[in-house]
Amino acid sequence: MTVPITLAQGDITAQHADALVNAANSSLLGGGGVDGAIHRRGGPEILAECRRLRASRYGKGLPTGQAVATTAGRLDAAHVIHTVGPVWSATEDRSALLASCHREALRVAAELGARTLAFPAISTGVYRWPIDDAARIAVRTVREAADPALFDEVRFVLFDQAAYDAYAEALAAAADG
Repeated sequence: MTVPITLAQGDITAQHADALVNAANSSLLGGGGVDGAIHRRGGPEILAECRRLRASRYGKGLPTGQAVATTAGRLDAAHVIHTVGPVWSATEDRSALLASCHREALRVAAELGARTLAFPAISTGVYRWPIDDAARIAVRTVREAADPALFDEVRFVLFDQAAYDAYAEALAAAADG
């Protein structure tokens, strides 16, 4: 038995889940894309916790492939799990780091008792990871790593139709495989 994996098209900041995953930059202090949207809509509480994390455990920033949680502020969730995806490279295989983002977010969610989790398409924006490959890695990793005893649903929230289609294809291929 596997955890139900669902897809939604839209804005991750409008989702209801126990935890929302943020495709953060290593500074944890906000940025563009999903990261900026989560910080803007979630409010200053998220930034305040991120600053405390930088002042304590993550003085040099959150390493790529790792994850850490904060409050969700004004978002319709209890927590935001920040993870730093790798920048895509044509000359170096960084797939293990992208998979680690998903595994580490699941680990943190389990520690928090979060039973529903919403992921964006990590690394596919400014970090330029090809959407089809990112979808394959994300779906495979979640199917393998998400314990059905701990999670009720893992949702991928895709911003546009192309991303939604890529994740739907990856999900269908994983179900057939």
